[in-house]
Amino acid sequence: MSEAEKAIQKLYAHARSASDNAYSPYSAARVGACVIDDRGNIYSGCNVENSSYGLTQCAERNALAAAVAAGMRPGAAHTMLIFATGFETLAPCGACRQVMSELMTEDALVVSCHSETDFRSWPLRELLPHPFILSEKEPQP
Repeated sequence: MSEAEKAIQKLYAHARSASDNAYSPYSAARVGACVIDDRGNIYSGCNVENSSYGLTQCAERNALAAAVAAGMRPGAAHTMLIFATGFETLAPCGACRQVMSELMTEDALVVSCHSETDFRSWPLRELLPHPFILSEKEPQP
């Protein structure tokens, strides 16, 4: 069984359940996402749209925000599963990829699906090979 198939087996129900809570009156895309950390904790999120599209919150970032709010330390999440209705597979947007690069492990696995058998997966470093990283210089006053 591949790592992606193991992730689906473990996380699918959580992401699918989160998608049921999505607020998506504009796109009708119901997206749920969940991440698992190195302690086995699972955190979920759903998309929350807004008529001012720039204020829409993606399921992936909401799942990571829930993890941080619950005490997960950055770099502890190693797998994310995204479930979306109306798509064959939904790759994360650029903003989500950047947030993932900061909060997930460098070798994290990202899996997208719309069923338990139809999925696509990527190592995070393939989704965002050159993330924005602040230099190690001291902050300016």
